[in-house]
Amino acid sequence: MRVSNGGPGTVTTTATSPIPPPAAGLTSTRAAARLRAEGPNTVAPPRRRGPAGRVLRQLTDPLVALLLAAAVVTTLLRDYPDTAVIVLVVLINTAIGVVQEIRADRAVAALDRLAAPTARVVRDGRDLVLPAAALVRDDLVRLEAGDVVPADLRLTDAARLSLDESALTGESVPVGRSAGEEASAGTVVTTGRATGTVLRTGASSALGRISALVAATRPAPTPLQRRLASLGRVLGLTAVVLSALVFALGVLDGRPVAQMAVTAVSLVVAAVPESLPAVVTLALALGARRMAGSRAIPRRLHAVETLGSVTVIASDKTGTLTEGRMAVQQAVTAGRARYAVTGTGYAPHGEVRHRDEPVDAPDELRRLARAGLLCNDATLTPPTDDRPEWSAIGDPLEAALVAFAARCGVDPETTRDAWPRVAEHPFDQELRRMTTVHRRGDGRYLVVCKGAPENVLTTPLTDADAEELAELTESARRLAAEGLRVLAVASAVVDTPPDPARPTGLRPLGLVGVGDPLRVQAPGIAAGFEEAGIRLVLITGDHPATAAAIGGRLGLWTDGDPLANGDDGDPGRAHPDTRVYARTQPEQKLDIIAGLQSRGHVVAMTGDGVNDAPALRRADIGVAMGGGTEVARQAADLVLVDDDLTTVATAIGEGRRIYDNIRRFLRYALAGGVAEIAVMLLGPLLGLPVPLLPAQILWINLLTHGVPGVALGAEPAEPGTLRRHPRSPQESVLGGGLGRDVLVTGALIAAAALGAGVAAAYADRPWQSVVFVVLGLSQLGVALAVRATRSPGSSDRNRALPLAVAVSAALQVAGVLLPPLRDLLGTAPLALPDLLGCAAVGVLPGLLLRLTRRSG
Repeated sequence: MRVSNGGPGTVTTTATSPIPPPAAGLTSTRAAARLRAEGPNTVAPPRRRGPAGRVLRQLTDPLVALLLAAAVVTTLLRDYPDTAVIVLVVLINTAIGVVQEIRADRAVAALDRLAAPTARVVRDGRDLVLPAAALVRDDLVRLEAGDVVPADLRLTDAARLSLDESALTGESVPVGRSAGEEASAGTVVTTGRATGTVLRTGASSALGRISALVAATRPAPTPLQRRLASLGRVLGLTAVVLSALVFALGVLDGRPVAQMAVTAVSLVVAAVPESLPAVVTLALALGARRMAGSRAIPRRLHAVETLGSVTVIASDKTGTLTEGRMAVQQAVTAGRARYAVTGTGYAPHGEVRHRDEPVDAPDELRRLARAGLLCNDATLTPPTDDRPEWSAIGDPLEAALVAFAARCGVDPETTRDAWPRVAEHPFDQELRRMTTVHRRGDGRYLVVCKGAPENVLTTPLTDADAEELAELTESARRLAAEGLRVLAVASAVVDTPPDPARPTGLRPLGLVGVGDPLRVQAPGIAAGFEEAGIRLVLITGDHPATAAAIGGRLGLWTDGDPLANGDDGDPGRAHPDTRVYARTQPEQKLDIIAGLQSRGHVVAMTGDGVNDAPALRRADIGVAMGGGTEVARQAADLVLVDDDLTTVATAIGEGRRIYDNIRRFLRYALAGGVAEIAVMLLGPLLGLPVPLLPAQILWINLLTHGVPGVALGAEPAEPGTLRRHPRSPQESVLGGGLGRDVLVTGALIAAAALGAGVAAAYADRPWQSVVFVVLGLSQLGVALAVRATRSPGSSDRNRALPLAVAVSAALQVAGVLLPPLRDLLGTAPLALPDLLGCAAVGVLPGLLLRLTRRSG
């Protein structure tokens, strides 16, 4: 599709000569009326959440809602300093979450800013270049090689037309189309030219129907969202029950209602790790930034962590596991020698191998390659500043033959100049072959025919004997069984140019097996996923034989393994061990993803085509290629800018690191919450009526959870992160012994704070301030003890944590030294000996945990 240099709505005239009916197209007046009645030829973009929606999403977090309730209670009690501190914490958390979400959306918007497409349309008897959005039903559209079909068309005329429909169907081989057939929106013209009338536009087109399916598909909540939501409910319920119980017992014991209300609110605040939403958001944002540095842009922050929980990666084939370009991979000569051919894309560089050894291309292979080059209309263009790779003009299958010739040492330009074409019979859909005639330097003529083996390896077209034809036919069958598209090539030298439509007496030169080769790194990536405990499954629209061959090379499939064929029914109900799905339609991909999820898997789906978009949306995490379709990118959670699947493995490691660090923070923060609750419950029994005020608890939480919490979120990945299996999707965020560790650590912190408080009360010192300082310092000491739970040595690279702990400790002590803070927090000043004693007691829980870990 071409791009007009004018602005939106600009009309560029490319031909002014009138075209007689019926090729005159619509009149401008009729087209304008239809555009007003039926709307533009566009697919509605996904609605983005506005500022109010972003803020509301942050405020509906269960933990934040609990804090807002606590703020209401303190306001009713006219405890305005506590209310101010609570509201400040909520505002900080909300601002961080909104800002990070906006940044992620801006990054994707930058990727999606593409030129507006245009189309060549016949109106009022003239060829015009119009914005594709201006097309209406019954418009007459002209197509030629390289154009993107702008709407669903009924072809009225077609000459050697073939379409790349991989974006819609997943089929990597171009499909021939004739007059009377349809061309779907979003497909690409690879060869030929055509004219067609618009049947359907916008949401009614094939592209629009798939986009509607995407919009109707609601993404499932991520594992982290489910786990944190569950944790928030548990913590909220626990806090409410405990505070109500303490309030009731205190009032029944004759204590003032106002005092017990303050105590109840303090318990609620103590139970809530109010910095958790901010720490999670910041950890995800830091992970997103690291991923962006690896050329992966997360469109949704929670997608960063979800990758770490993935148990199944469902990948399409074309352009994801494969290069997305056709290439000759195998060749069999008439002498029955078989050769493998390597190379990347359409670059002329590669290697010929025989029996796994590199060889110079022998003469018989060069003759085969030269014939395929001559009977061919494609050309290759070298890299440019704007396009760093070799590219093709013409049919991808023929372009593969040009690259094959170059890799065999046959120079395309020199050879075509030396063997000029004098006659041809273009590829015929019925005969399924193409024939060309070339003048030789000696005045004789070379006739070359290429096409489907069953249409070339026949008599009288060839003069080969029955045995030779049978052997080549069997070789063609074997190549096809490997998932390759097979072409046979035959030639003859004659004295006078024959009729190219009826060649006879040709000699077979051999066979070429053409396919979309695997990316070089694909087998290693598949093996890496297996080592990480992640199942890789292949979902493609290709023929079962092609799918099985690709699956075999990836190590996903061997003879006897189940293979689901979408043509046979519902692949979503296939055998649970199925790793390869062939002939799948967009709706069936949705069923496959849903089936995997129903079996308890966390599913990542990779893809680049329009046909992948609904499944990308339905998967727990959709991964789109940056060079793929806009519909796929919009549906995805993660966009790989460089289309490199190795980035997914890097992102999975990043997701696991983030989840490990969130659990590390939870152990640290929840242990502090347990300690604070224990202090508030047990303090009165030990003669400490109100051990802490709500503002003091919030101050401790803000200092201990804030900067140190962020620093814990930046801990490096542990060695072997990608060699361990993912956690079960059903496992609680506190599973794996974390809940036990939280209780033990909280008990140690509470014991230190209560012990110091009781000693201070006995010595007639400001015991509440002592409890305040020791509780804060103990938690900060634990921050240093819980980092790098799997490999203590690796955490030394995170120099931010000791600095964060030091700054927070200084601010904690400032809470009893600086008069403005003392007034805000309700603390009393402590003398230097008291502070030194608090520090000595405060480091004990962390030291004990560290020693226990080393001895364990």
